Amino acid sequence: MNVTQQGERPTRSVRTSWLRRWWPVPAIAVLALLSAATWRLTKADTAPAATAPAKGMRGPNGPTPVAAQLATIQPKFDVTLTALGTVTARSTITVHVRVDGELMKVAFREGQMVHAGDLLAVIDPRPFQVALDNALATLEKDRAQLANAEVDLERYKGLIADNSIPTQQYDSQVALVQQDKAQVLADQAQVDNARLNLSFTQVTAPVSGRVGLRQVDLGNIVHAADTGGLVVLTQIEPIDIVFPIPQEQLPTIQRRLAAHARMPVDAYDSEGKTLLATGTLMTTDNQVDTTTGTVKLKAEFANRDGMLFPNQFVNVRLHVSQIDNALTIPSAAVQRGAPGLYAYVVRADNTVQLRPLKVGPTEGDRVQVLDGLAADERVVVDGVDKLRDGAPVELIDAAARGGAAGQGRRNGTPGAGAPPEDRKSAPGAS
Repeated sequence: MNVTQQGERPTRSVRTSWLRRWWPVPAIAVLALLSAATWRLTKADTAPAATAPAKGMRGPNGPTPVAAQLATIQPKFDVTLTALGTVTARSTITVHVRVDGELMKVAFREGQMVHAGDLLAVIDPRPFQVALDNALATLEKDRAQLANAEVDLERYKGLIADNSIPTQQYDSQVALVQQDKAQVLADQAQVDNARLNLSFTQVTAPVSGRVGLRQVDLGNIVHAADTGGLVVLTQIEPIDIVFPIPQEQLPTIQRRLAAHARMPVDAYDSEGKTLLATGTLMTTDNQVDTTTGTVKLKAEFANRDGMLFPNQFVNVRLHVSQIDNALTIPSAAVQRGAPGLYAYVVRADNTVQLRPLKVGPTEGDRVQVLDGLAADERVVVDGVDKLRDGAPVELIDAAARGGAAGQGRRNGTPGAGAPPEDRKSAPGAS
């Protein structure tokens, strides 16, 4: 056993010496393979960036193509405000009966247009006719008693002059006549009340408008205390629209109203495409909503064609005023960044210049430029995210380029077209 262990010792020693001498070789090989793989990945990532042209600069295919439009002077530029409005009926009336009784007749069709005074329903009039006849009979009886008392009073006047009757008897007759006169007046009031109740059996429309769905069927006993009533009547000619505007716009509206200026209001459908009606601004509310910072306005519409319906939601466009000879550009050309509001102006050498702007109101897809542009200068409306100041461009026709207008509007969102070097510091940049 000892011989065997002594024989194994030299072999184990030789193996350990070999490993100690040659272990760096495989480690160096592994490091070389890792370095080669890293170099290849880095070269694959950086090669396209090295060959691609910088944004807004000339590349293998020439300058960056952009769409541009001219700044134009419009003879009339409308200043408008848009809002979401609610159609409200001028009057909404729940028609109730004034007396209790059986519903004998319904004289309207559901959804019918009626005029003020038109018959809507009839309550059984017979009990009220009987009450009127009874009141008339009582009145006639008391009138006869009054006439007899007055005759006796005339007779007592002659007797009192001759001292044939006591004065007390004469005074009692005078009081009796006054009492009979009061009774006749009370009877007349009862007659008038019975006649009024009889007239209430004819239910008429208080205003002109459209009736809704019938709430009570024929033959039911109706009561004046019923909460539902017979039918709901809405006055829709004319009709109103209530809509909010920002409180910052209130001074302008108030000045126009104080000057008795007519401000048209257009009502569009929920998609904002179909014009439903045109009316006139009437008045403003008397307080600002503190939760939204808006104030309500009311406009009146004739609504003769019935296109506006109570409680309908509509898109409202208020025409506040008109500006003469306004310099305007497409809204898609206006950008927001570190310089504030700006646009890219195309110079004569087909390079762009970043031009700060001062703008006014917006109408549709155009905005008024108060300062920063001259008439007939060209501004970029599409592709502004690929530009920087001084970059060469290749102009294309915005109409011929499909979707250029829509893309331009997206790029025209404040902050979307900020210069690359300014986007991080631009306030409100997205």
